[in-house]
Amino acid sequence: MIIGYDAKRAFRNSRGLGNYSRNTIRLMESLYPENEYKLFTSKHNPELFNPDETDTKIILPSGWINKNFSSYWRTTTICNDIKKNGIELYHGLSQELPFGIKKTGVRTVVTAHDAIFMRYPKLYDPFYRKIFACKNRYACNVADRIVAISEQTKRDMMEFFDAGEQKIEVVYQGCDNSFRRQLPDGMIDRVKSRYNLPQQFLLTVGAIEKRKNQGFIVEALHKGKLDIPLVIVGKPVDCLQDIEKKIINYSLEKQIIILNNVPASDLPAMYHAALCMIYPSMFEGFGLPVLEALCTGTPVITTRGGCFEETGGAAALYVNPVNVDEMIEAIQRVCCDAQLRNSMIMKGIAHAEKFSDEAITRSLMNVYQSA
Repeated sequence: MIIGYDAKRAFRNSRGLGNYSRNTIRLMESLYPENEYKLFTSKHNPELFNPDETDTKIILPSGWINKNFSSYWRTTTICNDIKKNGIELYHGLSQELPFGIKKTGVRTVVTAHDAIFMRYPKLYDPFYRKIFACKNRYACNVADRIVAISEQTKRDMMEFFDAGEQKIEVVYQGCDNSFRRQLPDGMIDRVKSRYNLPQQFLLTVGAIEKRKNQGFIVEALHKGKLDIPLVIVGKPVDCLQDIEKKIINYSLEKQIIILNNVPASDLPAMYHAALCMIYPSMFEGFGLPVLEALCTGTPVITTRGGCFEETGGAAALYVNPVNVDEMIEAIQRVCCDAQLRNSMIMKGIAHAEKFSDEAITRSLMNVYQSA
């Protein structure tokens, strides 16, 4: 089979959709080498993603218009290149398919990640929301199969974009193998030293934005008088200043460390070093940091309901993301009850096997074959 991928995010996004795209391509190349893979992208960034071009071909836009107006190429005229390259199945990895692809006769799969921009419209620019909603509705309509990364996302695609239930398959996403590997001797100490991390700390990972709710953890530390450091790792998006003001008002400057631009290669050691990973997001399509933490044997506190209980299973502790007292109690339990911590670690490692490379890739190939 000749499979084409919308690989924009693989070459341009360091986390989130980029991780999903890179892992999907990597796993398909590794476990199904008999296929031919072609990656369509407007930019090749080998520092972020550099697949083996022996088995995989990178397709860049050609011609002055396509090169200079890459968004136009990716959403419309890419169809010419898809057909010219003999693609039998095209997979839109980030909730989009090019307009006009139905006319090419190529079979299509699209991955749906979430509908957060529909559930929380005030968090998004109105123009962006309108355009992306249009793209999502189109993709759900024309795709031969839709991959939803969770049952929650499946429900959202049906509710917001009228996606037909009969063509949606839930295929959970995995995480990079670096979170499952045993770390080299001394790596945890080296990473702790590099970022001047304390001996024990709580960790939260994710873009620093209102929806991720990192300020809620700060509130819990203050109200509960919890004397344990917190390390916040993430790219600032829209609420860093609010969190910094809160930290100053509560006199927690010496207790809370905020880090951005942390390379992905350092994250597994950070998870390993943490007493607990806290992920109090208001809403997600999957909640990848939860899985990353479980794979490293790190206890998790996260949000009750939505996709989080799919990702965390019986291994995590769940709280109401607006109830500070619940968060305080959960932190105290994880930090003070060694038996509970050990149980959460063992359950987490077992639950993470549900998201193994082999299981995910086999399910995805089944979707391809059914399309």
